[in-house]
Amino acid sequence: MDIQRHGISIGIDRVEDKFFISMRVVGKLSHRDYSRIIPMIDAALNTVEDPQANVLLDATEFEGWELRAAWDDLKLGLKHGSDFHKIAIVGNQRWQQWAAKVGSWFISGEARYFDNMSEALSWLNS
Repeated sequence: MDIQRHGISIGIDRVEDKFFISMRVVGKLSHRDYSRIIPMIDAALNTVEDPQANVLLDATEFEGWELRAAWDDLKLGLKHGSDFHKIAIVGNQRWQQWAAKVGSWFISGEARYFDNMSEALSWLNS
């Protein structure tokens, strides 16, 4: 039996004295993945007055989206785009670099792509 692992995990991490949201994306995301994670993201961000969160997104095992999930991702970016200060995307695929550039159009902060976790953490902490 071939097991297809996919989903999003979210946590809070700290480097030195700065906290940030850490996310890890695995496999090909579905609408069902987003229908479970969006309420959690909404609840977390809606409880903070004027949030300006930094995010570390580990996309090294990310394979993409189903069509409806890509739409869910875009809607999430439009809804919470002003809540993010910096988003560091760590990946290993050229298309992820382009996704970071396109994603930066939908947030008030800055999104950058890195192929190295240490460089991403250093940028988030600067």
